[in-house]
Amino acid sequence: PGKQDGYVFGFDRRLEPKEDVKIYASLLKYLEQSTVYEFILEVTPKDGSLVDEIGDGEVDFAVVGTLTYLQAHELYKASMLVRGINSQGENEYRAAIVTRPDTNIKSIFDLRDSSFVFGASTSTQGYLIPRRMLEESDIELTDLRNYDFTSSHAETANAVISGRAEAGGIQDTLAQSLVNRGLLRIVAWSNSYPSSGVLAGEHVPQEVVQAITEVLLGLDPRGKDKEFLYHWERTEMPNGFSPAKDEDYTELRSWAEAYGLLVP
Repeated sequence: PGKQDGYVFGFDRRLEPKEDVKIYASLLKYLEQSTVYEFILEVTPKDGSLVDEIGDGEVDFAVVGTLTYLQAHELYKASMLVRGINSQGENEYRAAIVTRPDTNIKSIFDLRDSSFVFGASTSTQGYLIPRRMLEESDIELTDLRNYDFTSSHAETANAVISGRAEAGGIQDTLAQSLVNRGLLRIVAWSNSYPSSGVLAGEHVPQEVVQAITEVLLGLDPRGKDKEFLYHWERTEMPNGFSPAKDEDYTELRSWAEAYGLLVP
């Protein structure tokens, strides 16, 4: 049943590429055990676009942050099936602005005239939310001494740790783990917003979408399904998934629109 070779699963880059691949390949193993379908993991090239791959029908499902979803929905009518449940049992996440422990940056207001690094320009926790945090503190991009983008949260963290940038915006779980290791310090936390999830392209048959949604909602990463998964605690859905609907993302959509990010 299904596509001849299997349904293709993509993902937004988050950690080191090899780790991302091992993590999501383990999810596909769970899906194959739990459904009649087969799956193929797709690594989007660095100069490629996951959103366009979804639109072209090259990618059927993808683990994505909000901004990727909003673009895929806006351009290609993709739908968000489920959103992740964090280690506190909530289906939300935060962004963190971080610096090295030894800098003079004590609050978000000290970021004016500093060098800053964002994640990918399609990243919710790496770009959309940190940019909003700066703006709410009356800091525009032009008020930064300079700013740059990376392709993942791990790369952003490395840029700050190595001193290539004074501060940066990353996702909460990675931020906290690096703080615990003494490598970074939190400058500011954002409010909580709907977490990353799994989307489906409009071209995927409805019965397949329904089957995958049910199986994802049944995932028990800390119990019966732990054996399938590789370091699932490092993802933004360590406690599995909850249902998602488009209205969950209204506030983030309004910011993305204001920044001209809905259509990349």
